[in-house]
Amino acid sequence: EMIVADFINPADSPNTTVEQVAADMIDQGAELIFATSDDMKDGILAAAEAHPDVPMIWSSGDSAWADGKAHLPNLTNLGNIMPQMEYGKYLAGCAAALESKSGNIGFLGPLINDETRRLTNAAYLGAKDCWASKNVAGGDLNFQVKWIGFWFHIPGVTLDPTVVVNDFYDSGVDVVISHIDTPEALIETDKRAAAGEDVLVVGYDYEGACELAPNVCLGVPYFNWGPAYLEVAEDVSHDQFEAEFNWVGPNLANLNDKDSSSIGFIFGDALSDTSQGKLENIIESFDKDLTTLFSGPINYQDGTNFVPAGGNPTLNDIWYTPQLLEGMTGDSA
Repeated sequence: EMIVADFINPADSPNTTVEQVAADMIDQGAELIFATSDDMKDGILAAAEAHPDVPMIWSSGDSAWADGKAHLPNLTNLGNIMPQMEYGKYLAGCAAALESKSGNIGFLGPLINDETRRLTNAAYLGAKDCWASKNVAGGDLNFQVKWIGFWFHIPGVTLDPTVVVNDFYDSGVDVVISHIDTPEALIETDKRAAAGEDVLVVGYDYEGACELAPNVCLGVPYFNWGPAYLEVAEDVSHDQFEAEFNWVGPNLANLNDKDSSSIGFIFGDALSDTSQGKLENIIESFDKDLTTLFSGPINYQDGTNFVPAGGNPTLNDIWYTPQLLEGMTGDSA
């Protein structure tokens, strides 16, 4: 039996805490708790401490990572799962650059934290590499990042993503990459295209995102949590649960396989056959070692070095990326 509590966030449920929800679920007989957002950190840490005999997973967290900055070895009932979406965002950036005519790309971001910085950086690297492959000057790429403040619009609290997307297009952007949970980027791009503008969009997270605006959607990277969640549930059922940090790589041989890949990428109808072929070649060339996606030389936005020429960062370096990268426009913090 699955007990589900949705809309546990400050906008929809301002008086409900993750700790309260976890306690209610345990009272209803739950033997495994999943907290499915980085934003649930404080609540799931408190819940794990209060219920040490109940296995829990904090998705996207790092509390069980022995080499991480926030390791909590006392919480032996709290594990972490995070798919390596960096591959998917690299593809998103590449698709945007391959189809952009101007080299002006807008990135619609949520809030700023380690996760969103590193995934935004991965999108930029994909855009940078694929823009360069078109034999145009690398300096012609203009990658603008705008953070709205949360994963979706909260009136009076966040920026309005509808306004941000239109501001992008008004400034000369011709492709927007969405990194929020709601479809404003697709909706507004579709409207602008229907009015005769040559604009395109890359969705995020929801596998069926392109169905909302098929004429302008280049593709969508999405999470596939099922395989990792199932493995944990089976471990719990066999009394074999251990609090592990699992940064789960995709099945690069079959990226959209629902039974084995932690992420996927759906090609959109607006993506040309030529660009799709290039993306397929890139997927074939991916190394299962995530650090190779960030091969140097790479500098941070302030000009300091992130990865030296010929080197790769550590996984720790990637996870805790403190800044956006050189060549990107937007706030790092």
